[in-house]
Amino acid sequence: MNHWIDEPELLAARLTAWKGQPLVAMDTEFIRERTYYPQLALVQLAIPGEILLVDPTTPGVAAVLAPFLEDPEVTKLMHSASEDLQALLRGCGAVPSPVFDTQVAAAMAGHGAGLSYLKLVEQVTGITLEKGETRSDWLRRPLSASQLKYAADDVLHLHAVHAVLEQKLQQLGRMEWLQSDSERAIRNARNDVDDPFPHLTVRSSQTLDAAGQARLRRLLRWRDAEARRSDRPKSWVLDNELAVQLSRRPIEGFQQFNAVLDANPKAPRKARRELWDLLEAPLSDEERALPLNRSGETLDKQRLKNLQEAVAQLAQALDVPDGLLCARKHLELLLEGRGWPGTLEGWRRSLLEPVLTPLLP
Repeated sequence: MNHWIDEPELLAARLTAWKGQPLVAMDTEFIRERTYYPQLALVQLAIPGEILLVDPTTPGVAAVLAPFLEDPEVTKLMHSASEDLQALLRGCGAVPSPVFDTQVAAAMAGHGAGLSYLKLVEQVTGITLEKGETRSDWLRRPLSASQLKYAADDVLHLHAVHAVLEQKLQQLGRMEWLQSDSERAIRNARNDVDDPFPHLTVRSSQTLDAAGQARLRRLLRWRDAEARRSDRPKSWVLDNELAVQLSRRPIEGFQQFNAVLDANPKAPRKARRELWDLLEAPLSDEERALPLNRSGETLDKQRLKNLQEAVAQLAQALDVPDGLLCARKHLELLLEGRGWPGTLEGWRRSLLEPVLTPLLP
């Protein structure tokens, strides 16, 4: 049975009736096309036989949701939870914990990488769901019948999927893997801060020298802070490729800098002086020691290939996706002698270190 909940008293009553339920399926609908922060529009909660479609935009509802989200006695079953965690933090001031992420669990159980909820449900239960309302305006009220059905379907089968995946992970001895990854995802959501090294995630920054990458980092950190302040998408504040163009030398004087901005219709012209000052300031000692986004030409390609093959062989033996174990960027950091990235600590490092250490310089 589905219930539309748009009053805090109704939600409190239903959650009280659910007391003692150890597993609750959860999903969210949110909108983020025109904002930096996700706008939480709907929260779906389910136990076997009952689904709550909760309107968090109603005054008082988010305050009732918050303690439930943080209840350590209730495991929240979610699929591909990372953005939902951010939306719930923004909308309710709380991050769900503990979490069983069925997408991550599926990869660890040998079902494949990055499976959508629809594909995973079909694999596990044989039920084919409609794609339906993926591009809907979830903030409109009232929601349509098709929106409500789509939203309910998103939590309807999570208990069944969880039962299968948990059994497989227990048989494989990998529940600790999932718990570790879930705890890290929750910490990341709570630690909502900007990336201190955003230049490393921009592919074309590899074409810049060390000073250019330091200038790019300045622009991107300014961009990220401004996006938060104005609640606009990062790309609306400053496009990556324009940032790379501005960071490249030579730009000879403020006049030429202005010409570059004026030639780009999406450039942040109102901040031109601030951006120019960022580009012109001398590099600090800290900036001269920044990690760099290095092109493949600066790495030992054969050694990198050997590392990738070793990861692939280990992944095949474990029947998990390569990317679940180790991304290429982490192998590059190891090759550069920067040590084991934090993402690889724990169960990943215990598996990878004996295999990769003999292949490192």
